Order: sequence, then structure tokens, then C-alpha cells
Amino acid sequence: MLLSTADWDNPFWTNKQHVALELARRGHPVLYVDSIGLRAPTLTGRDIRRIWDRLKRGFRPPRRVRDNLWVWSPLVLPFQDRALVRRLNRMVLGLGLRVWPRILGFSPRLLWTYSPLTTRYLDPDRFGVTVYHAVDDIAAQPGMPADLIRRGEATLCAAADIVFTTARDIQRRLEPHNPRTHYFSNVADFDHFNRAVASDTRVPEDLLRIAGPRIGFIGAISSYKLDFGLIAALARARPDWSFVFIGAVGEGDPLTDVSEVSAIPNIHLLGARAYDSLPAYLKGMDVTILPNRLNDYTRGMFPMKFFEYLASGRPVVSVPLPALEDYGHVAAFAPDAPAFVACIEEALGGCCPALEVRLDAAREQTYARRTKRMMDLVETVLRPGPPSQA
Repeated sequence: MLLSTADWDNPFWTNKQHVALELARRGHPVLYVDSIGLRAPTLTGRDIRRIWDRLKRGFRPPRRVRDNLWVWSPLVLPFQDRALVRRLNRMVLGLGLRVWPRILGFSPRLLWTYSPLTTRYLDPDRFGVTVYHAVDDIAAQPGMPADLIRRGEATLCAAADIVFTTARDIQRRLEPHNPRTHYFSNVADFDHFNRAVASDTRVPEDLLRIAGPRIGFIGAISSYKLDFGLIAALARARPDWSFVFIGAVGEGDPLTDVSEVSAIPNIHLLGARAYDSLPAYLKGMDVTILPNRLNDYTRGMFPMKFFEYLASGRPVVSVPLPALEDYGHVAAFAPDAPAFVACIEEALGGCCPALEVRLDAAREQTYARRTKRMMDLVETVLRPGPPSQA
């Protein structure tokens, strides 16, 4: 069973969907549980649509999306900081997680969870092994009940059989709660994003209409992640470059205000694009960038798009994120706008790590390889019983 903090149908796949897919490919029946919500909803259109979509899905049984993989969207209530809400959600989840696996014909022995509040909804002792996969510092995101999440995460770590983290900063924070805490960086679907290098991959027309050179970003466009001041400074410094952003505005932070950058003529916010089309968009980028804020959240973040960019063969320029400090041989890092502009200029001029060096770094960091290493550790703590099922 995989308890997610992201809905399966989110167009930008993260660890949750990819790990579920790899577990299913390895022969483990997986029930993927859509996000039960940690942040209180707002009255923005995005949140209202999300609530409506959940209401429609909440009355449906789990649906099969891949071999060995089903997705269930439980009808739960937001406002997780309220004890009554958590008790009601615990009842709904507890009933569904007992009934649906039986109907589907398997009995989950492996709980793989991304929610720091898992112990508020489930008893980990029901499973042969509990894995907590900490991929973000969720408490540092806007609108989150930070104190509740910190307490819940500490309780979950103590109850978990094993803890995986995607950033050293998160590992250092959680290790005191569980000595079996291991660091595995974020990775990428190499084969998918490497399609950007293929000669038969065509750059989409909407991107071709934007003049080059194109400096590209793909991912969530949210104010707590991206440094809009830095982005604006880059665009104003080089009006002859086109800065192209592909992704949903406000993902994780519906109050995001992009007015500072949207008014600049050479900044292009194209919106979200289908996952399958992303390699084609990356092929049309001359340089890819990570213009993130440096704050409590990003200190515990390993950007998934880093290896996706490398797999696509694009040069990468980033702010000096702590999680990327070991990758100076495949990317350029810049602490401020003038240095960022200089690094992009060098990359456009061909002064960047060799293509094969970048591709080799991405080849080593795939979901299949990482999941195997993780499961090798899981098997060492799995209590006796039938083969593990998720």
C-alpha cells in the first residue's frame, strides 16, 4: 500500500507515482492512495476544482491504472489540524483500506508512505514493514500546520521500520528519530527524458514560435520555490533571450502571484504540458535553469528536474542548492543574477560539461536502480510472512 501526498492524475509525476510504478513492475500488488490533504484549502479556483474532482472520485471504487497497480481516492475532509477531522478521516481510511484490498484480492504487508501524519490515520503495526519516504520538508510549505506535521513526523519515524530521504538536510533532521534512516537522492526517468536527444523528436510549434535562445524551466511555478526577483533580473539583463516556463502556476501555493514576471516581454509562461510532451519541449531549450529561492523548504529539496534536465542533454544552470553540491562536474552554479547570466552565456557558447558526462550522470540515477537499492534494504527488515505486497 502506498499512501501518497500527490494525486495519481497530477500531470507532473513525482516520487510517489514513479515508486508505485516500480513496485508494481517488481511484482508487488500496489494500492495507491491519493493525497488525503495536509494543507487547508483556500477559496481559489484551483482548490475549488480540486475539491470538486475529489468529490466525484471519492464515491468510486479503486481503478486499475497499470498491471498490479490500483488507485483509490478516499473521500476525506481537509483541515487536518482539527482532531475531529482526523478521527473521521481515520475511520474512512481504516474501513477502505481493509475492504478494498480484500476485494482486489491481496493483503498489503508493505506500507510505503509519504504522509508525515500517517500514524494519525493508520496503525503501522498492521503491516509487515512500514517505510516512510521523506521527499520534502512539507512543514516548510505555505499553509501547512507545521507544528502538527513536525510532531506527526517524529512519531512516524519512531514507528517506521525504515526511513528514506531525498536530501541530506532531511536525513540529518530525521535520523535522531530512527537510526535506520537512509539517503537516496531524487532520480529521473532517464529513458523518457532522453527522448529529447533523439533525432525524430520534434519541438512543439508553440515553442518554436518563441525566439531563441530559449532558457527553459519545467516544473511547479510557486512563490515558495522560485525566486521571481532573480528571474525578473535575468530577463531584464538579457532582453534578447527568451525565458520559457512550463508548469502550473501556484502548485502547492495557490496564492502565488506571478505579476512581477508575467509583465516582462521575454518571459513566457506556457502553463502545464502533458508529461509525455516534456522531452520535446526540453529539446527546444538551449539552456535549462533552476532559479530557486534559498529558504527552509529548498534546503531540504532535491529537485527532480535536475536529472531530467541532464537526461535530456540540456546544459543546467542552478542556484547553489545544498542537495546539489556534489554535482559541480555536470552543472554550473551561480549565487546571484550577474553570475547566473554569465553561466548561461558560457553554456550558450558551448562552455559547459560535455554531453556524455551529463548523460552518464543521469543514467546512474534512475527509478529502477534506486527502487532496487531501497527494496534490498526493506527486505532486511521485512517480518516473516508471504511475499511483500503494497
